[in-house]
Amino acid sequence: MKQVKILGTGCAKCSQLADAVKAVIASQCIDAEVEKVEDIQKIMAYNVLSTPALVVDGEVRSKGRVPGLDELKDLLTR
Repeated sequence: MKQVKILGTGCAKCSQLADAVKAVIASQCIDAEVEKVEDIQKIMAYNVLSTPALVVDGEVRSKGRVPGLDELKDLLTR
């Protein structure tokens, strides 16, 4: 099971990314657990300065933007 984290302080783009990630996971039948991380100290531990950020299995794969659905599919399945 993949561990997916959405790093962000609760802004609109953070919610957009969370919704998009959940949609891709559902449409691709990816076995994943999604967690939203809003604690600034935990976000900083990933060396992320701009949110939203996407972390998959401990690796930061996107930060500072909301990737398109095709790119998210790639980020979640590689």
